Amino acid sequence: MKYKINLLSIRKENTVDRVIYFALNYLRYILVVTQIVVIIVFFYRINIDQEIVDLQDAINQKREIILIAQPLIKEAKLSSTKLKEAERIIREQQHVLSAMDYLLSVFPEAFTLSKLKVEGQTISINGVSNDVAVIRSFYSRMQQEKKFKKTSLINLKKVETGIEFTFELSDFI
Repeated sequence: MKYKINLLSIRKENTVDRVIYFALNYLRYILVVTQIVVIIVFFYRINIDQEIVDLQDAINQKREIILIAQPLIKEAKLSSTKLKEAERIIREQQHVLSAMDYLLSVFPEAFTLSKLKVEGQTISINGVSNDVAVIRSFYSRMQQEKKFKKTSLINLKKVETGIEFTFELSDFI
């Protein structure tokens, strides 16, 4: 039989001894983990800084592209405006041309045309005819067909050569 006899008394550890024991045994692990975290944060910071530099370069490149393309964009807008204006003028001319084609197709042979004036959407016709019935039939035909929103007989008077008239036709449909 073997006995173990401990002659040393059990000492009560004080808090300073516990702190020293903890510091010597576990603090090195805490320091290693802290250093690893610091190194990871350092590399992450380097990575983020590199991304910021790359994004700044990309922004500068795009800014240069915009500066180079600015005159082209202005010229394209100017050309677009000119093209739209030309299309509008052509539409107006086509509209007036179709109004004139219609008017000439229904214009009586008994009329002698002395003046034809086109202002915007209004056409004024001055002429002479020998027969009032032809003038009346032309006026009633224009009102019946309603190709113009406003058809009016402005002037009608007797002259040496016949009867002088003035028609005003507005807004061809």
